[in-house]
Amino acid sequence: MGVRNILIIGLGGVGLHLARRLVDEGYNITIIESNPQLISSAQAELDAKIIDGNAMELSCWKRAGAESIDLMIAVTDQDSVNMIASIIADRFGIKGKIARVRSPEYGYENSFLNKNDFKIDMVIHPEELVSKEIAMLVMRAAANDVIDIGEGGMKVCALRAGGSMPLINQTIEEIRNTYADLPFRIVAIARGINTIIPGDNDTILPNDQVFFMLDEQHMPRFIQLMGMRERPIQRIMIVGGGMVGARVAELLGKSVKIKLVERDPVKAEELASHIKHADILLGDGTDVNVMVLGGIMDMDIFIAATDNNETNIISCLLAKHIMNRTNVDPQGKEGKTIALVRKEDYLVLASTIGLDIALNMKISAANEIMKFIRMGELISVAHLHGVDAEAIELVAAPGSPITKKRLGKLRSQLQDKNIMVAGVLRNGACMLTDDNTTIQPGERTIVVSTTKSIREAQQLFQ
Repeated sequence: MGVRNILIIGLGGVGLHLARRLVDEGYNITIIESNPQLISSAQAELDAKIIDGNAMELSCWKRAGAESIDLMIAVTDQDSVNMIASIIADRFGIKGKIARVRSPEYGYENSFLNKNDFKIDMVIHPEELVSKEIAMLVMRAAANDVIDIGEGGMKVCALRAGGSMPLINQTIEEIRNTYADLPFRIVAIARGINTIIPGDNDTILPNDQVFFMLDEQHMPRFIQLMGMRERPIQRIMIVGGGMVGARVAELLGKSVKIKLVERDPVKAEELASHIKHADILLGDGTDVNVMVLGGIMDMDIFIAATDNNETNIISCLLAKHIMNRTNVDPQGKEGKTIALVRKEDYLVLASTIGLDIALNMKISAANEIMKFIRMGELISVAHLHGVDAEAIELVAAPGSPITKKRLGKLRSQLQDKNIMVAGVLRNGACMLTDDNTTIQPGERTIVVSTTKSIREAQQLFQ
């Protein structure tokens, strides 16, 4: 599906975040929103057509030019509005329909009224998405995050530059020379609010979140060299028994031991009756005594999933401190923390003060929607957590700019645009590139790029 013109219904958290990204990538965006405050703040920053009105009124759709829209995304906080918007969009002949639906009673495959009844192509449930993301991250023990890239067995893993990592204060060039016998590439660095697609002269600094790309077969040796140890995850503490905390407990409860801390007595009672594979503790997740009584020092992972940003960040910092304070043995356990952070501005704070992973539901939902939009344009796309960057697969068209010179000659041009051609699929295997690599027409490549540069990366391959 060739998508150029997109209509977004609702300028709440997901809608605004999505609109920003889509405008950056050059799509034509029209928005229908009825809240004057949301409209005025969006008008100040977005190059988009904003219709002030109610999505349930057909006149708004006509003003939005619905006949020329390729994709409609309904992400208001009301399921009913989003589902009816999909039916209206279908009547206007809009081919693609995405709707945010929280209630399991509607819109899903096994619902009484499923997504086909509402003409929805893709249902988005932010809480479910972020719960599955947390569960997936938990099962990838040693590294903070591991992403499968393409079909050639390549992975991108994220590690925090901490005490035991031997790369700190070295440049990319020095690292490459030191580890010449272990093929890996540093493809991105998160430093404070900045995303860096690194060149040879960039240096790894303490507390950087560093993204490495390497072949799956080299992962055990790589983790060992980085001063980490793969270990099974056995015990998890979750603070917050809301939709996300409870769902994570359900997803992981059969494979690991879970203690779920909830401060509301009624909710704790409810959780105890319907979550079979977790111990429910009544208490405040920011209280050190509650943590210690719950056995925090024996935990492998601590997850904060309350509705309060500050609670999640503070409890993760406390947990990190307690889990590692008794760690006298340098080869001993180091617990990991995952915080649910609903305010985007706090994501940077969370990562700069030492939390391992901070996740945001709006961003998880937007990533899923971006994947859907790009399906027709890209073979695969993976968002790198913690940085404003993506790993995408692109095929080099005959005569495209990327095929005309070896990568060493294109290096400064690519670096200026925050683009790295990191790997190429040849003979069924993915190989890391170097300055001498020339991309051949028809070859599939793995490109790491800042989100804003994806359109420019595509143009190099066309």
